[in-house]
Amino acid sequence: MRGQIRAQEREIRMLQRACVPTAAELLLSRMRAKVDDLCRERDALREGAPSLLGRS
Repeated sequence: MRGQIRAQEREIRMLQRACVPTAAELLLSRMRAKVDDLCRERDALREGAPSLLGRS
């Protein structure tokens, strides 16, 4: 998912260099925030997984 975001960022930069206005920056910032949230959730689940499985 992060790779897709980087690809879109490159496309936006190319459009900006060509002086083409774009509103995609807002979308990308929301995508980054969602990825960060998902990573935090994954990490929290990983930390809690051993105790949920009865392991120490």
